[in-house]
Amino acid sequence: MGRPGSGADRWFEIKSQVHLKLLNTLTPEQLRTLSKEGVRAQIAQLVERLVADEGLPMTLAERDRVAEEIQDEVFGLGPLEPLLKDSSISDIMVNGYDNVYVERHGRLVETNVRFKDQAHLRMIIDRIVSNVGRRIDDSSPIVDARLDDGSRVCAVIPPLSLIGPVMSIRRYGKKLLTTEELLKNQTFSHGILDFLSGCVEARLNIVISGGSGSGKTTILNTLSRFIPENERVVTIEDTAELQMQQPHVVRLETRPANIEGSGAVTARDLVINTLRMRPDRIIVGESRGPEALDMLQAMNTGHDGSMTTLHANTVRDAFSRLETMVMMASQNVPDRVIRQQLASAIHLVVQCGRMSDGTRKITGIAEVTGVHNDQVEMQDIFEFERVGISPRGKVVGKFRGMGNQPQCLDKLRGYGIHLSKTIFNEVVEVADK
Repeated sequence: MGRPGSGADRWFEIKSQVHLKLLNTLTPEQLRTLSKEGVRAQIAQLVERLVADEGLPMTLAERDRVAEEIQDEVFGLGPLEPLLKDSSISDIMVNGYDNVYVERHGRLVETNVRFKDQAHLRMIIDRIVSNVGRRIDDSSPIVDARLDDGSRVCAVIPPLSLIGPVMSIRRYGKKLLTTEELLKNQTFSHGILDFLSGCVEARLNIVISGGSGSGKTTILNTLSRFIPENERVVTIEDTAELQMQQPHVVRLETRPANIEGSGAVTARDLVINTLRMRPDRIIVGESRGPEALDMLQAMNTGHDGSMTTLHANTVRDAFSRLETMVMMASQNVPDRVIRQQLASAIHLVVQCGRMSDGTRKITGIAEVTGVHNDQVEMQDIFEFERVGISPRGKVVGKFRGMGNQPQCLDKLRGYGIHLSKTIFNEVVEVADK
């Protein structure tokens, strides 16, 4: 879909005239107290008057569209509202005021959505940011925020952005995908699900790694379903997006510095404080800095069953990243000691990946088996082997058990979880459905 031309400019002009007349008719206080129905009635009257005064050739459908879009300007996020109402869209990427892409079913698609100008886009960004008590200006030109529906927003403005204000919105569906739906989508196999659910119930510490948009949060939400309901769970996130199903959950969120540069609360601060809150499990939405050291200490001191996510390309890269993050917190700790603590704390690494057809899959699961010659040793338990592309462009392959018997099976049995050893040798075909 291409960008609109002069017809769109005329459309913006009509909307601007009606919007301006609305603001001149109603005071800001009246706008705040009016219901959506009340404002819509005012907008409809102004549209009718403008059509009559200016002799504008507008159909009833066009008048309704103008009224709807101006209502979005007053109460919502302007041109983005129709995209936010489309449940098939998972990401919205605003690359400047006149270039908006969306991700639908894993594929990027250009839209004909546009803002009037950079000031219009900046106004929408300011509205999002102010609603969650954050700010964006020349001194703080990057901000992370969230919408009322839980969607995560990242906005960048000049001077960091050279094309004017830009924004990306990661959508989170109101409906959580069930394990049955993920199995139907071939995100993992039955054997993988049985193994991971058992590991969660047996309180193994799990790291979920992968790239952006690879499904890490979805897998973390899925695994959290297997945490017993009588346990106290504390979550720590930069922008709250986890959807825990347990009744006893405490959700914590970091806070950036205020305009004076003080008052910041980091993930590390929250992890340290969480240890005083009697958690059974700690879940860090994403480890990306010095908080990894405190998370590591928590896992090693009685908070088994904790989980976190991080960005990494492979299960072994995930350990290298964790090692680097721990060193950021304490450069005095020898590498050998860090690796020993990592090997003691982390039991399992789950790797997620996004395929070329837009689907997400668990591409690997590895168990940490110990340290040898100062190097962390791991054994692969499952992997996804990609074998080709179907005529319809779908990725085909196999979920393959690697034939290695996990060392953690003894711990699972201690929790009454008995898995068939055949799942660690089985091969499950992933076909084009």
